Amino acid sequence: MAVTEPRVVFLAFLTSVAIGLLVGLERERHPESKAGVRTFALISLAGALCAMLGEKAGSAWVLVAGMLACAGGVLSAYRSDGNASWDSGTTTVVAAVVTYGLGAATWFGSADLAVALAIVVTVLLHFKAQIEGFSVRLTAKDLASLLQFAVLSLVILPVVPNEGFGPYGALNPYHLWLMVVLISAVSLAGYLAFRLAGGRAPAVLLGAMGGLVSSTATTLVYARGAKGRPELLNTAATVILLANLVVLVRIAVLTAVVAPSLLSRLAPVLAAGLVATLPVAWVTWKRHQGEAGFASPDLTNPTDLKVALGFGIAYAAILVAGAWLHDVAGARGLYGLAFASGLTDVDAISLSAMRLFGDASIPAATAATAIVVAIVSNVLVKAGIAFVAGGAALGRRCLAGFAAMAGALVAAALLVR
Repeated sequence: MAVTEPRVVFLAFLTSVAIGLLVGLERERHPESKAGVRTFALISLAGALCAMLGEKAGSAWVLVAGMLACAGGVLSAYRSDGNASWDSGTTTVVAAVVTYGLGAATWFGSADLAVALAIVVTVLLHFKAQIEGFSVRLTAKDLASLLQFAVLSLVILPVVPNEGFGPYGALNPYHLWLMVVLISAVSLAGYLAFRLAGGRAPAVLLGAMGGLVSSTATTLVYARGAKGRPELLNTAATVILLANLVVLVRIAVLTAVVAPSLLSRLAPVLAAGLVATLPVAWVTWKRHQGEAGFASPDLTNPTDLKVALGFGIAYAAILVAGAWLHDVAGARGLYGLAFASGLTDVDAISLSAMRLFGDASIPAATAATAIVVAIVSNVLVKAGIAFVAGGAALGRRCLAGFAAMAGALVAAALLVR
């Protein structure tokens, strides 16, 4: 028995009523709904009551019968309405069944989870128009991206072996693929937002979303788009600087997920880079207002299997190389690898440094410094891209922000050592 004390029993029933009221308040806002705030409160209470009676009687059929009765009652209310269409009320009937289950969950000692799920249910019901609009704007390519991510995370990840292989035992297939899934999830969020907003979004959002997908690709796309078009220079510079600022936030989030104990060492350094670069980005943003917009760029799908495998292979190679170089050459060997890796990608070397720190192979100072070296190396490449692909005028607009970021990162890294 999950609930025994009278106080706990009362709290379980009270929570079930609160859950029903929450969901019912949302349903009450729709005149066509045949179940409102009172009905949903009673449905949730019935769930808790049937759970209690079923447990007392030693039969799960009491709980099942109660669910069928509640669902049948709501469904019959719609069927008896001559003006209702064949499929009207489906959402309300399903919501009633879920609310009944949440009420039952409160009796079995899962009140916290039931309340959280009730909030999720209410959000899904309330934002119907936004969710439907989102699905309408998705293209076949976007849906393929979501399905590919589902394969990466729900099909491949659970069957990958979780043990170390190779030199230094650094190659754990499960951890490798988990990092692929993590990077794909972050990139996919930015990719979908970028696809839905496209070139119509403000420069601030374009920069933020581009930084989530790929700051390098964003820099290249907007640098090319602004070349020879003076009216777009400030817009392109704004998007590029913001995309690279998001890289700092992205690395902070990855650190919090992969190596939380490293965050206290790395966060002040990343914050210094943000604080130093934001004023430059703000001035550039003020100058871009009134400029024409870009056409929506075509960015690479971050969940494509080839892209995922490429990142996984690069991450594995850097992980082994980092462990070996630190073993034979100390911190300097790892810093050299970080500089070389940062020329093409920051994520792989950053995750490798976090993993080596997590395995106690390197100290926090070495891991943080390696990440900073990779970011600075990457910033140098972005500055070069801005000059070469966008021309000297765009390069000069970006250079101040890139110099501020690199200088602040290096200075802060030296101070916290």
